[in-house]
Amino acid sequence: MDYTETIDFLFSSLPMYQRVGKSAYKSDLDTTIRLDNHFGNPHRLYKSVHIAGTNGKGSVSHMLASVLQNAGYRTGLYTSPHLSDFRERIRVNGEMISKDYVSGFVNENKSIIKLLSPSFFEMTAAMAMLYFRDKNIDIAIIETGMGGRLDSTNIVNPILSVITNIGFDHSRFLGDTLPAIAGEKAGIIKNNVPVVIGEYRNETRKVFEKRANETGSEIYFASDNYSVRKLDETDDHVKQCVEVKRNNKVVLNKLWTDMNGDYQLNNLLTFFQAVELLKDKWRVDKTHIQNGLYSVRTATGFSGRWHISGNDPLVICDSGHNVEAIGRTMRHIKQIERENLHFILGVVSDKDIAGMLDIMPRNARYYFTKASVPRAMDENKLRSIAAKNLLKGEAYCTVKEAYNAAITNAGKNDLVFIGGSTFIVADFLILTDNN
Repeated sequence: MDYTETIDFLFSSLPMYQRVGKSAYKSDLDTTIRLDNHFGNPHRLYKSVHIAGTNGKGSVSHMLASVLQNAGYRTGLYTSPHLSDFRERIRVNGEMISKDYVSGFVNENKSIIKLLSPSFFEMTAAMAMLYFRDKNIDIAIIETGMGGRLDSTNIVNPILSVITNIGFDHSRFLGDTLPAIAGEKAGIIKNNVPVVIGEYRNETRKVFEKRANETGSEIYFASDNYSVRKLDETDDHVKQCVEVKRNNKVVLNKLWTDMNGDYQLNNLLTFFQAVELLKDKWRVDKTHIQNGLYSVRTATGFSGRWHISGNDPLVICDSGHNVEAIGRTMRHIKQIERENLHFILGVVSDKDIAGMLDIMPRNARYYFTKASVPRAMDENKLRSIAAKNLLKGEAYCTVKEAYNAAITNAGKNDLVFIGGSTFIVADFLILTDNN
C-alpha cells in the first residue's frame, strides 16, 4: 500500500475514538502491552516526559518540545488528535513522520495488526514509540489521549510526569466527579518519578497527593510557586508578552510567545515548573526558554488553538471542545473590540452541549454546521437546541458553506470565530490549506 492507501486502511479498519466514540475505547492495556513487547519495548531506549490533563496538555507538550529543540536536543513529540494530516501526531524536531515510514510500518506489521486488532490510538502510539527509537532521539514529549491510567501511552517510565488540569470531559469513561477524573489522570504518576500539577482544586489536590505518596514521587504544584501576568499582545493577536514570577520575584520580564490566548497563562505556569525540574539534568537556559517560547508554532507545528487566519475581518479558530476550554476562549474574545461577531459553530453529540451554548455570546450571528465525522451533531438539531439559549443563526451542511456565508456577511472590522469541536477546526484548516 502507498501512503494514501495506508491512511485509508487505518481510518477504515481501526476503531478511532475521535470518529466513532465509545466503540473504540478499551478498558485495559493488554493490547498496548502486547504491541510494545512485539516491537521490543522501544520507549525504554530514550528519556520521556509524560503529560496528561483535561485541557492544556497539547500546549504544554509543544512548549516543552520547542524549548528542548532550541537547547539542541533531538526531541520527539507525540500528540493527538491531528487536524489536517495524520503525520502531525508524530514529530522529531518539528518534522512530521515521513509518509514512507507510515506506510512501511503498516505494510510490515499487517500480521500483528490483524492478530491483535488494536484501536487506532493503540497502533499510532506503538508507531510513535518505534519511530522515536529509529530516529535516535534524546527525549520524547508524550501526550496522553483521553485519560491516564488506561491510556496507551502509560507504558512509558518517564523522567517527569505532568498533569495540567482537571475538568469535566469524557465523563462516561473517566468518572462524573472531579476527584474520579483526577484519579484516572493521576495514573501516569510512576514510582519515584517527580510530578508537576498545573491547576488544581482542593478536592483534586488531595487525589494527587495521595497518589504521589503511594509512589514515593515528589510533587510540585505549579501555581503555588509561579505566577504569569499578561502585559501586552500584538495588534494581530498572534503573540502575547508576559511577566513570569517565582515566589513573587520576577524571573522573566517582557517574555514574548506565539502561544496567545488567555488560557495559555495557566499553561505557562505548568511549563515553567516542568522546565525548572528538567534543568537539573538537562542543559536548558534562559535564552533557550525565550527563543523556544517565541516560536513554538513554527518550531513544532502547533496549530488549532487561538489560530489567527485573517485580520480584515479578524478570523480566529480554536479547538477547545469542552465547557472549561471554550469558556476561556470566550473570555479572551470579549476583550477584543470588533463591531460584529460571526460564530461558525459545530459540536459532537456526546459533549455537554447545553453547558457550551450557555457561555456563547448572545449578540453573535451564528452559522451552525457539522464536521465530517460520524460523531458530529446534525446542524439543524444544533440550531434548534441553540435557539432555546437565544442563539440565532442559520444551519449549513458543511464548514465550507458556513465559512463562505460568514465571510460574505462579515465587515472588515468584524470577528469571525470557528470552533466548538476539534473536528470543526480540522475541516476549516483543511479548507483554508487547500485554498
